[in-house]
Amino acid sequence: MGSLVAASAGALFGLGVLLLVGGIRGRRYLPSGRAVATRVFGTQIERDAMLMSLALALVMVAVVLVATGWPVAAIGAGVAVVMLRRGSGLNADHRRYVARTNAVASWAELVRDNMAGAAGLEQALLASVQVAPGPIHDELRRFASNLERRSLVESLHRLGEDLDHPSGDLVIAALTNAAVMEVRELGPLLGRLADATRADTRMRERVEVGRARIRTSARIVVGTTALTIALLWLFARNLLVAYDSVAGQLWMCVVASIFVIGGTALRNYSRFDMPQRFQARHRSTVDAENQGASR
Repeated sequence: MGSLVAASAGALFGLGVLLLVGGIRGRRYLPSGRAVATRVFGTQIERDAMLMSLALALVMVAVVLVATGWPVAAIGAGVAVVMLRRGSGLNADHRRYVARTNAVASWAELVRDNMAGAAGLEQALLASVQVAPGPIHDELRRFASNLERRSLVESLHRLGEDLDHPSGDLVIAALTNAAVMEVRELGPLLGRLADATRADTRMRERVEVGRARIRTSARIVVGTTALTIALLWLFARNLLVAYDSVAGQLWMCVVASIFVIGGTALRNYSRFDMPQRFQARHRSTVDAENQGASR
């Protein structure tokens, strides 16, 4: 039994180190089919984060297995590492959404201000690309490139698909209607959309503050539990002898399951859900193009 545990721990540790080094050096271990990999594993950044989490989890499993000889504790430690890494990913998603939302609002204001300077809509859009906010700069550069060989309406539609943002859909719909139907009150409309977009980010920031307190409390509970077990292992090993048996491992499995269920529920509660996109944008774009063609 001891040799099996040692061999398993060594294999897991070696695999974890291999994945960790490969992730740091940027080496790819996933299939080369980009579409399949993106659909199954997410974007390249998400795949790199997943590999890093897996590597750290395998290293932790091997270390705990060698130190304690408890398979349940080793697996639980690996699961805890993955869940903590995924929890940090929720914060990153929130920050990314807030940054892109504020960028969309700033861009709408840029277009409004450019139009106030007696520039046409197409000229105002091209001028906004030169000073576009960083989070959406690449999408706007592609829009400017598309505008050289496509109509304004089609380029705006492609920009909406590139932005893939609910607030961006509203701005794109307003710009598309203005391009086809020559809306005169586009400037005030863009200003109101920018204000509403920033109000959305302020509301989400307030919600995120409450969620952050709950996540911090959960981390304190998990950290205190892990520290208590480590101290007992170092200074009062006799109190943990019961967990060396099969029955002890089964009871530890029950305790670990409670932690996993609680962590999963907390993550579902804290998951950052993107608002539903403005689905009518595509239909309004098609209708606007048809109206323009009929004229």
